[in-house]
Amino acid sequence: MALLLERYPQVRHVHILLRPGKDCSAEERFWSEAAASPPLEPTVSRAGKEALRAKISVWDGDIAAPQCGLSRRALERLTGAVNLIINCAGKVDFLPPVDEAFRSNVDGVENVAGLAQRIGAKLLHVSTCYVCGEADGLIEETEPVVGFYPQRRGLDDFTFRNDEELRHTRALIRQIYESANLDESTTRPRPRDLTQRLTALGKQRAAGWGWANTYTYSKSLGEQIISSTNGLEYSIVRPPIVESAWRFPFPGWIEGGRTAAPMVLMALDGLKDWPVREDAPLEVVPVDMVAAAILIVAHLLLRGLHEPVYQLGSADTNPITLGSVVALLHKEAKKRARRNGRTGPAGILLNRLTARRGRSRMRFLSAEQVEERQRKFQQTIARTEHWVGSMKEVLRRTGLPGRQLLDNWSAELRKMDLQARFRQQVLDQYLPFVLYNRYIFESENIRAAYASLSEPDRQLLPWTPEKIDWKDYWVNNQIGGIEKWVQPQAVRDWKFKV
Repeated sequence: MALLLERYPQVRHVHILLRPGKDCSAEERFWSEAAASPPLEPTVSRAGKEALRAKISVWDGDIAAPQCGLSRRALERLTGAVNLIINCAGKVDFLPPVDEAFRSNVDGVENVAGLAQRIGAKLLHVSTCYVCGEADGLIEETEPVVGFYPQRRGLDDFTFRNDEELRHTRALIRQIYESANLDESTTRPRPRDLTQRLTALGKQRAAGWGWANTYTYSKSLGEQIISSTNGLEYSIVRPPIVESAWRFPFPGWIEGGRTAAPMVLMALDGLKDWPVREDAPLEVVPVDMVAAAILIVAHLLLRGLHEPVYQLGSADTNPITLGSVVALLHKEAKKRARRNGRTGPAGILLNRLTARRGRSRMRFLSAEQVEERQRKFQQTIARTEHWVGSMKEVLRRTGLPGRQLLDNWSAELRKMDLQARFRQQVLDQYLPFVLYNRYIFESENIRAAYASLSEPDRQLLPWTPEKIDWKDYWVNNQIGGIEKWVQPQAVRDWKFKV
């Protein structure tokens, strides 16, 4: 939206569907939160809030509700007034309870598709390249959407039926709620075992068909709903890993903990053992190029010149391997370690525990090797905790000084143990994308779409992943952006969890 308003100030009107806040309307939330965000704030300041209010309408709604929560009067006002809906809503957690994933990525898509038909609009739906599931090599854009599942054995394989899968999984969700004597619409806090069962159900349904997790499974179901909706004109845009801005609103801007942020932060924190496929390309695209691509596809969709699917990959023209990225991050981490160092009693203890022979070297390991090293590290921590506890007891009995130092060590050991466990959980979720599979996403459609633009429009909406200097991007845009925009919040969240 920021790119549209900044580059095309002549746009006539933009309608925003937004959930209201706890204590404010959707409109109040938009102007207090979104309009003050780094991408939009410069445009708001330049154009003026009142001028933008004249061309922006904010509607209270929720895609999880029928007709997206819009009233009959609102629907009447929107009918014929909206030419195109861009649906970028969705739940992006890898392994949420399956009913939560369905609420946004499946039920929500059904409701958005129904809304588009109701008001006579076309639909641009933002999905993900990783709906492909288990794969090794080139992922084509021409694979039929309806009936797809990752283990499909050719176009004559009709094993997977989207409507049957939806009925079956929804029935299983109802059974789990009924066994807990709860209604699906309950607003009460759910028992922990209910959440665990719903999470396990999502993992089981995804793995059974070949998807990496509940997120990609539910996003594929959403794509198939759109593709099988009669009379709906649509395009599906599939970004891969969306990361820090290349140029707009400025280099390195990023919102929230994007997909690669945990990997970057763990590397800067000293992670040296990596369960990654060294020669596999990492499919990363800057967020501003993704925004530009969405607007390019929107333009073609409005003109009736669109393709059904647009993948937004970079590896088919400008690949960078996982091995190269990890090596670059490791090099930057060593620079920061030399600059910052570890001081104090806790830092000395940390250095002693991690200063094993050869530990300054980065290594590419299997998932089993990483798990074994993790087990041994936790055993070392446990032995050290036992020794510290024994020493504290000796000091207590003898009255000798030094208990404060040992208390600091105990706190540091607990923190290290929690961090190690958290790190392993994060890596486990990444394994399908960095170790078990190898992806190169064909992106011919977006290149052809970009080439069809006039030269002025190509300047305003650049889709040029082939021009990215990846080393410069990762050091300055990615690492710098994550350290400024993600790490402060990540540190606050980590302290809260600890």
